[in-house]
Amino acid sequence: MDEHIIKSWNEWRSLKLADEDLNLELDKIKNSEVEITDRFYRDLEFGTGGLRGVIGVGSNRMNIYTVAKATQGYSNYLNKSVCSSSVAIAYDSRIKSDVFAKVAAEVFAANGIHVYIYPKLMPTPSLSYAVRYLKCSGGIVITASHNPSKYNGYKVYGNDGCQITTEVANSILEEIEMLDIFKDVRRVSFEEGILEGKISYIDDNVVDEYLNAVSLQSLCGEQIDKGFSIVYTPLNGSGLDCVTKILKNNGFTNISVVKEQENSDGEFPTCPYPNPEIKEALELGLRDAKESGSELLLATDPDCDRVGIAVRSGDDYVLLTGNEVGMLLLDYICKRRIALGKMPNNPILVKTIVTIDMANRIAEDYGVQVIDVLTGFKFIGEQIGFLEEKGEEDRFILGFEESYGYLTGGYVRDKDAVVGALMICEMFAYYKTMGVSLIDVLEELYKKYGYCLNTLHSYTFEGVEGFQKMQKIMKELRQNPLKDVEGFDVIEVRDYLEGINQLPKSDVLKYMLEKNASIVIRPSGTEPKLKVYLSVSAENRNAAEKVEAVIIKRLEKNFS
Repeated sequence: MDEHIIKSWNEWRSLKLADEDLNLELDKIKNSEVEITDRFYRDLEFGTGGLRGVIGVGSNRMNIYTVAKATQGYSNYLNKSVCSSSVAIAYDSRIKSDVFAKVAAEVFAANGIHVYIYPKLMPTPSLSYAVRYLKCSGGIVITASHNPSKYNGYKVYGNDGCQITTEVANSILEEIEMLDIFKDVRRVSFEEGILEGKISYIDDNVVDEYLNAVSLQSLCGEQIDKGFSIVYTPLNGSGLDCVTKILKNNGFTNISVVKEQENSDGEFPTCPYPNPEIKEALELGLRDAKESGSELLLATDPDCDRVGIAVRSGDDYVLLTGNEVGMLLLDYICKRRIALGKMPNNPILVKTIVTIDMANRIAEDYGVQVIDVLTGFKFIGEQIGFLEEKGEEDRFILGFEESYGYLTGGYVRDKDAVVGALMICEMFAYYKTMGVSLIDVLEELYKKYGYCLNTLHSYTFEGVEGFQKMQKIMKELRQNPLKDVEGFDVIEVRDYLEGINQLPKSDVLKYMLEKNASIVIRPSGTEPKLKVYLSVSAENRNAAEKVEAVIIKRLEKNFS
């Protein structure tokens, strides 16, 4: 083994770790060079997404020590940047989320930073709201979003309620890298922090204000039929209270919750991959919907910032993609704002570069400007901030990304499944009152603007070798750019590592192909995966799927 790995391994073994689970794991892996190497060959990467990794022992794992070290680095950054700083903390249902949240609070408090922490698990967007409402210097959420149960994470936010920028992440990383994980971290006990007034619980009125802000996004009143049946699943996550409350507050009371997925459970026993993008996670919800004859299924991920849906079509249910829901919301919001006289001058849609290009055609039809940003909702939130600085925040009417993230107002600066659930139900009710289904509306959009198929393919590369393999693939694609893909000429190659259109530099390649097709390839910033996004235009879905299958088969030769 590498000398650095051996030194780190021995240091962790020499200590009596405060979390007994870590001591047990150290003993369990003591005879496995592979397991030891994977845990200690590097520090868990800190970036604009904060930390995300497998829960366990070692510098390359999520544990109380890596969380405390990151928090000490963030504390040092805040204390150098801000006087009398404060932070807000939220956490979801994941394994050890509450433990990590309290550890972070203890470190902040020990560094003279006042902590506001939610007393129970809450959706990620409520953290973004709390940061701004409480005028905090920043904040964190303990979550790994939709990853499997073995993962957890640590998202960092600035005082604007957005996830931190690349520049801020680099500054915090510099502080983290100067620290010894065991010797340089300051902590007070959580109980001491509470008693001395260094740590405060966030009041219920903050949650009420957040939900009021969500309700203000509504574009329909009592004139629509809100009595239809809804099945909802929080996927054992943090969405239950806020989602059911916001729907009931706005007149949607015919809600049933999937029993097995109602309560918080970081093991996710009925959906090992709690991602509303995939059908497997919705199986129990679909079961309940079929049994009850419900017309709409909603599913939010564990930290409740993304929402997936299925709608009844005859005797079956159709799962709509994030792109399809985003386009439907865009069309609905524009239609309703115009009808109500609420469309601002020079309205703006913000979406990511991997989100469906068809949205641009819908936006153009309504006179809406489109701003394309890098993957990650923080870049959408950043654009709202730019508008706010110019006093033009009301120009923002929608932000969405293909991975089921939506936001319809600037009250938070992150995707929000609570407002997503409300607006989807309202849109569904609006069309239902007119005798039209969401499937019908979507088909009309395809007829008007042309069919467009967008798909995501993920390739997993675990461990040291996998990380190196991904780097090699991206390097080779840059050194030998694709010139054509199965008969589709490459018109343009956009390398975002060069910093295109004043966007931050990012390890992303986008190939613009003829016939309105495109390919985006990027390593995930939060998972050991290489992600490929395909966009194919054709006369219908069947034709598009045939073309898409040919293209992806060709691309996979580069990944073997």
